[in-house]
Amino acid sequence: MKARVFVMLKTGVLDPQGAAVQHALGALGFEGVNEVRQGKVIELDLAEGTTEETIKEMCEKLLANTVIESYRVELL
Repeated sequence: MKARVFVMLKTGVLDPQGAAVQHALGALGFEGVNEVRQGKVIELDLAEGTTEETIKEMCEKLLANTVIESYRVELL
């Protein structure tokens, strides 16, 4: 079983990496990029029978800093 976890900074949390990407895109001539938010994708190869609750626990304890980040799990 595989799961993909998408982690993003919550709305209102400053994203300096996203701002740097936005600036670089403008410097390369790509106009009209109003905002960039950068996140991470974590792909897990899990034993069959792993529950969504277990994956949520993984996110809450390690994969996402839930104070400033939100996450979404996609089962593959």
